[in-house]
This record gives sequence, C-alpha cells and structure tokens, in this order.
Amino acid sequence: MDLLKRLLAVTRLAFAGILVIVTQCAAADDYPSRPVTVIVPFAAGGPTDVLARIVTVHMARTLGQSMVIENVVGAGGTTATTRAARAPNNGYTLIVGHMGTHAAAVPLYSKLAYDPQTDFEPVGLLAGTPIVILARKDFPANNLREFVAYVQANTEKLNAAHAGLGSVSHASGELLNSILGIRPTGVPYNGTGPAMNALVGGQVDYMCDQIVNAVPQVKSGTIKAYAVATQQRNPSLPDVPTTAEAGLPELEVQAWNAFFAPKGTPPAVIATLNAAVSKALDDAVVRKQLLDLGSVIPTPAERTPEALAALVRSEIARWTPLLTQNWH
Repeated sequence: MDLLKRLLAVTRLAFAGILVIVTQCAAADDYPSRPVTVIVPFAAGGPTDVLARIVTVHMARTLGQSMVIENVVGAGGTTATTRAARAPNNGYTLIVGHMGTHAAAVPLYSKLAYDPQTDFEPVGLLAGTPIVILARKDFPANNLREFVAYVQANTEKLNAAHAGLGSVSHASGELLNSILGIRPTGVPYNGTGPAMNALVGGQVDYMCDQIVNAVPQVKSGTIKAYAVATQQRNPSLPDVPTTAEAGLPELEVQAWNAFFAPKGTPPAVIATLNAAVSKALDDAVVRKQLLDLGSVIPTPAERTPEALAALVRSEIARWTPLLTQNWH
C-alpha cells in the first residue's frame, strides 16, 4: 500500500512538471498576446528613452502587439531595475538596462536589491553609445586641453551634472574626474534629459553624457562638445575630436543599452524578443535614426543573449575597481 502511495505521488509530481512545461510552451507559442511593458529607468527624453522608443516602434510591428514605454525614475536607474527584477517572468515586462544599472551600480550600492547577472535573462543589445565631454556654451575653454587646465585649477568652484549615483553619466564622469584628479560638486538629476536641460540653461558647468543626448544640442550650439571618448570620430559629430586627438587618450569609454527580462522568462519568449530586436536593428529606417544620433549598431554576433551576458560580466569587472576606490 505504501509503495502504491509513493508511486501515485511520483506520478502526480511528474504530471505537474509536464503540465508546467506544456503551459509554458503554449504561452510561448501565443506570445505576445497582449501589449508588452518596457520600463525605461530614466526620465523621458534621455538617451535610454530615445533609443528604446526608436527600436520598440519597429519591434511592435514585428510582434503584432504594442510596446508601452514606462519611465520609472530614481536612484540612478536602480529603482526601476529592482521593479523589473521582481516582475512576472512571462515576457510582458522588460527593462532597458545599461552600463549604469547593470554594471556601475554593483559597487556603488552596498544594498543593491538585484544582481544583474542572476536576476535577469539577457535579451539583446540595442546600441553602443559613445561618451562625450560637454560643457555649458559659455564655459571658458575652447578645446579639451583648455578644459582640463581650467577644471584642474577651479575644481572647487565647479559642478558636474549626472543622472544619479551609478548612472552612465555618473560613472563616466567619475572616470574623467579620476583621470584628472579633481572633485567637483556632483549635481544629480532623474535622468540625463533633465541634466541636459540644466546644462543648456547654464545651471551646471559640465557633464559626460551619451552621444545620443548630445547631438541635437551640440549641433544647435546650445552646449560645447570637447571630445568623444572613442578611438574614431563619430559621423554624427565629425568636427568633434576623439579624446586621443584632443590630448586625453586615457579616457576611452562607450556606454550601451540593452533589453533584459526577469529571470526565468521562457527561452522561447527570449528568442522571440531577440529576433524582433535584431530585425529592428537591420531595418534601414531604424539604422538611420540610430546612426544620426551617433549610436553604434551592434553586429549580429553582438546581439545575442549570450553576448549580452558576457558584456555585463566584463563591464562589472571593469567598473568595480574604479568606483570602489572612489566611493568606499
């Protein structure tokens, strides 16, 4: 009798396991059957928000469902990222994570409520975004060498904008400040959109920002751009020299933005989303929009979930020593 009970129990467990697998497969086959929420961890108008909107418009057509952008601000993007990590893992909540939320935040937040490497399923890389050194339009320096000399001589009087502790603008700004040996006053905002508005308005002196956010303002002359922190000049700002050309070769940094889903999201759903991302990045209209903003479009090999997971690991390894040294 005991043997029969055990056999029945094992049978029930096996059936339950099969039922879960069948249910997940059926859900994946129907995916998506309703709108998908895409959490952007910063205010509307910033680089992460702009990139997400460009790519999701095309993805929505591919998936046959709308993709709804939800801007959730706070704590350098970690508030939104924590929320995304705790969302149902059914593919209907994604987050646009980046160098800040999924790398720089690790050493900066001692009680970070998520682990970028274990609490998410990587979906795909959207774009690389070179970093540009920017200043208010009336900043008293005409080139990068003059900028360096001025900020080193006047660091106590200067303030630098960023999008919150651990954001891309904060981390890249800290890298610049570390190289130059300066400690200006940091002024945090709920995104680089608001931070850029402050720079344009002359309320802050300088900042490091993703090129996507800078191109329109630099071209209109409302701010100054001293250098782009990549090995080659960027086609969207061809007159702006690289940091190496301008005399600061030590500063080389490129941010990135990517889609992540909560841990445990079915592999078939991840594959569907990844295919939609890749299709968007191959579209001529999307590519032009991204390139016009200075973005670097990832190659097919760089768009895979596996490549994104490797990128997150390498970025955590890169930023942890620098930011731990400066903030702990």
